[in-house]
Amino acid sequence: MKRLERLAVLCFAITLFSASLGAQDAAHWPQFRGPGARGVVETAGIPETWSATDNVEWKRDLPGRGWSSPIVWGKHVFLSTVINTGTSEDPKKGLYFGGDRMAPPESIHQWKVMCLDLATGDVRWERQVHEGQPKSSIHIKSSFASETAVTDGERVYFCFGNLGLFCFDFAGTELWRHELPALPMRFGWGTAASPALHQGRLYYCSDNEEASYLLALDAATGQVIWRTERAEKSNWSTPFVWEHPERTEIITAGTGGIDSYDLDGQPLWSLRAGMSSITIATPYAANGLLYVSSGYVMDPKRPIYAIRPGAAGDITPADGTASSEFIAWSLPKSAPYNPTTLVSNQRLFVLYDRGFIAGFDATSGRELFSQQRLPNGRAFTASPWAVNGKIFCLNEDGVTFVLQDGDQYQLLGTNSLAEDDMGMASPAIVGDRLLIRTSARIYSIRQKSAAPATPQ
Repeated sequence: MKRLERLAVLCFAITLFSASLGAQDAAHWPQFRGPGARGVVETAGIPETWSATDNVEWKRDLPGRGWSSPIVWGKHVFLSTVINTGTSEDPKKGLYFGGDRMAPPESIHQWKVMCLDLATGDVRWERQVHEGQPKSSIHIKSSFASETAVTDGERVYFCFGNLGLFCFDFAGTELWRHELPALPMRFGWGTAASPALHQGRLYYCSDNEEASYLLALDAATGQVIWRTERAEKSNWSTPFVWEHPERTEIITAGTGGIDSYDLDGQPLWSLRAGMSSITIATPYAANGLLYVSSGYVMDPKRPIYAIRPGAAGDITPADGTASSEFIAWSLPKSAPYNPTTLVSNQRLFVLYDRGFIAGFDATSGRELFSQQRLPNGRAFTASPWAVNGKIFCLNEDGVTFVLQDGDQYQLLGTNSLAEDDMGMASPAIVGDRLLIRTSARIYSIRQKSAAPATPQ
């Protein structure tokens, strides 16, 4: 009886906690996928239709190449890029073999961070943090600026894997930097995991072929607080700080499994089996559950897990078991490869790289609708997002598919950008603006009838 009473109290606390998270508006977009790393926001005025010219408040051409997502705090839009002073191979769209480049480029590159004005797109400041020949390689389709920055509203933290973490104030003054060693990545694909920020600490996970680790830095000074070695090889998943009524955990997803650490870097629990051979998607929480996916398209294991809080030790399910005390449900062959899944209104949407989408009940894993082809969708890398009862999916051609947030598949329309645009970065949403970064530029999508707003 006491255990049932404890579970009832915990469930009630989780409900209140989840409701408080869901009540966040779009005042800021401080990290990859925004508040809670979920890609979900309730905000007024975001247009449902646009083109390269319609409902475009401004657009700004960007130098170099970068797949980092824009982040926003108040009037400030932050992003990163790397300029090759030589010649770069043109990235190809879609999934394919043959994009590996094991040797670093021989040309000089410039690593830059930028701040734009949210209202106008004007460059507030631009800083070069490094110039030289890269010490590592990247996949032809990737970039040396694939990690998304994170901010606490006072400082902004940029990351270039295999180079360093760089902290700036909002005026563009560099406050500190922490060097990251150039470590080999699988197939020479390069790095992509972004840092996570929580209560004055910056967390960075480097899973590579030589010496993987999870790092905690003092966000104000850049001093190392702790470093925990990891028994992992190359992964590209951003860590997630999971706050729930029982405790706060750092969640990392990898090929070897899912690991949870406390705020001192000590292991709490792990799930050691069933993951795909390549892990990219970011964990996140909703409805009192933790959602983790891993879905390399060539692997028969492509699981999605929904995990309850309070776990300890090894929670690996027995063979053939979809749920357990701490695993609410799992689907062994349903995860996407590059995009992170999306939970909105107790529905879980899965956007697949090759142009399909499926829907599930987020609390039970029950299928709502099977894989449906997005017409001429082709290739998707960016994660989907949800606003005001609509689901949005940006493909690599710069086309956004708009769907109804419902139990059945319903395509409402499509929005196309310029033909020279390639869309791989996940957008940012703040106030009544949608910021989409492409290979060539960044767009501020906004209703043209909207009154001017001056965020603080």
